[in-house]
Order: sequence, then structure tokens, then C-alpha cells
Amino acid sequence: MKNNNSNINNTTLGKFGEDYAEQQMKKTEYKILDRNYRTKFGEIDIIAQKKNEIIFVEVKTRKAAPFVSGSYAVNIKKQRRIIKSAFVYISERHCDLQPRFDVIEIEVDCKNKKVTSYNHIESAFIQEGEYAVF
Repeated sequence: MKNNNSNINNTTLGKFGEDYAEQQMKKTEYKILDRNYRTKFGEIDIIAQKKNEIIFVEVKTRKAAPFVSGSYAVNIKKQRRIIKSAFVYISERHCDLQPRFDVIEIEVDCKNKKVTSYNHIESAFIQEGEYAVF
């Protein structure tokens, strides 16, 4: 991560967070299937498998001490885009696993290049996308 007086661009911060999330997921027996999967509806940061579930993960990385947690940025519109993209993935791959939608919140101290908080919210929202479960 490039550090100019704690200023870091969002793309670099996001990639750092996604890399960290992937490492943590692998430690807890998730098999990473895909990263940054794009469709006309949007992008899914991480697609993983654990047991009989396929997990679609939105990673929200923030600089340390944010005013609002990252999960709040996954609003209904974003949920619907993720769900539509997930079903494209499932149909393309002829996948019969149970889908699950997770959000991972990461806070980073940019000055020291360290993660200060990691929160994996399993089943953060459901297919209907009408209500988040944060």
C-alpha cells in the first residue's frame, strides 16, 4: 500500500482489504472460487465455497475509525446487483450449491499498513434483498 500522509486511494485500499479477507477466509476452510467476478449488473468481490454453500462476499474496507461501518454501504440497490450477479455465476457454472450472501468489514490503519478490525457477517442479506440483517 502506498502511503502519502495516510492518504490512500480507494482502489488500493479495496484491493488490500480483499486480499486480507481472502487470506482470513482460507484460514477458516473456505475454498476461494473466484475474485472480482463481473457481470453487466456489477461485481462480486469474492466467491467462495464452504461445505454445501456457495458464498458471495462483498468486502468493505475503510480507513480506521470510520463514522459508519462498511456494511451500511451495502444498501438494497447494491444487494440486488450482487444477487443478480450471483445468479449469473450460478447459471454459468451450473452450480447446485446453496447460495449465501456475506459482507466482510475491514478497518485499516493506513499509516502503519495494518488491519485494525475484521468482521465477517455471514448471511448478511437474503435473496429477496428487501431487508439487510446487519
